[in-house]
Amino acid sequence: MQTNISYDYTNQTVIVTGGTRGIGKSISEAYLNSGATVIATYTSNDEAAQTFKTSLGDDGVRLELRKFDVSNVEDVDAFWTWCTENHPEVSVLINNSGIRKDALTASMTSDDWDAVLNVNLKGTFLMSQKSVLHFMKQRYGRIINMSSIGGSLGLPGQANYAASKAGQVALSKTLSKEVAKRGITVNNVCPGFIETELINDLPEEQVKEYKKQVPMKRFGSSKEVADIVLFLSSKEAGYITGTSVEISGGL
Repeated sequence: MQTNISYDYTNQTVIVTGGTRGIGKSISEAYLNSGATVIATYTSNDEAAQTFKTSLGDDGVRLELRKFDVSNVEDVDAFWTWCTENHPEVSVLINNSGIRKDALTASMTSDDWDAVLNVNLKGTFLMSQKSVLHFMKQRYGRIINMSSIGGSLGLPGQANYAASKAGQVALSKTLSKEVAKRGITVNNVCPGFIETELINDLPEEQVKEYKKQVPMKRFGSSKEVADIVLFLSSKEAGYITGTSVEISGGL
């Protein structure tokens, strides 16, 4: 018998960076469906953000959109000043903002290296740093970093992406030990191949080859990822910290 697991996030506020598209969008929707107020951040695509909010109907009232660059110190400072003034009850941070700029290591430009490390890793650091200062005051908080199995597999052409995702895991292990006694948990979710626009630019033959490598012979859904995120950020997961959960179909 299949059981539907549900969580109640009523009266909680959740930040989802990169929360208007792809996996981030599904995570935002899952929290909204569970009663939370969601602050979804994005960097540039105003149309996609507004379309997402409009599509939510009545639930859109509990979605706030904030546009800024998570890798920019001034932007992050300004966001947290606004957040603590308007949503002092915020207790969950999902570091989901991420980009890819693939190339073989020998031909990868330093600009593409810097861009991916800045958004994926530095952005995680800046947002987490500000969040723990807030969470420590209330002696409770949940931080989840959306890493990737790419951080451990090291797929060809993704040296920058793999380094950034492995870095998120290492950062989490350290940070989790620093804040555990304050009731704050820090974990990673490491998706494998998930059906989102982030992999839509892969050649068809490459997609077929990747699916052959997955023991379950399919790509995962963003909802399957969101379900794990909701569990790890719940009060029921209070003794889980410094760990990584892979959602990869057995890779």
